[in-house]
Amino acid sequence: MTDINKSKRILLISTGTFFVGVGIAGIFIPILPTTPFLLIAAALYARSSQKFYNWLINNKIFGRYIKNYREGKGIPLKLKIFTIALLWVTIGCSVFFAVDILLVRIILGIVAVGVTIHIIRIKPVP
Repeated sequence: MTDINKSKRILLISTGTFFVGVGIAGIFIPILPTTPFLLIAAALYARSSQKFYNWLINNKIFGRYIKNYREGKGIPLKLKIFTIALLWVTIGCSVFFAVDILLVRIILGIVAVGVTIHIIRIKPVP
C-alpha cells in the first residue's frame, strides 16, 4: 500500500466507498446485486487502506457475507429463499404496476431470471 501515491489512494478509497453505497442500495433494491459491489469495494480498499478494508470485512452487516462468499462457503438457505422471493415480488410489482414499456418489462424479466440463476448456483451454507 505504501507504493501508491496519495491521489491514487484517495481515488481508490472514494471508489470503494461508492461501491459500498451501491451495495447498501442493493439490500433494498433487488435488481442491484449487493455482494459483487461489496467485493469490488473490498478489493479497492485492500489496495488503498487497511483501515477501510478491515472495517468492511469486520462489519456486522456485510463482513460475514463477504467472507463466506470469498471463501466459497456460500450463503444461508433462508437468505437465498428470502432474496429470490423479494426479487420476484419487487420485479413483479415493477412490471405490472410501474412500467408501461414492453421492452423494459422484458429486460426486468431477464434480469430477474439471471439473478435468480446466480443465487441458486451459490451453494447454501450448511
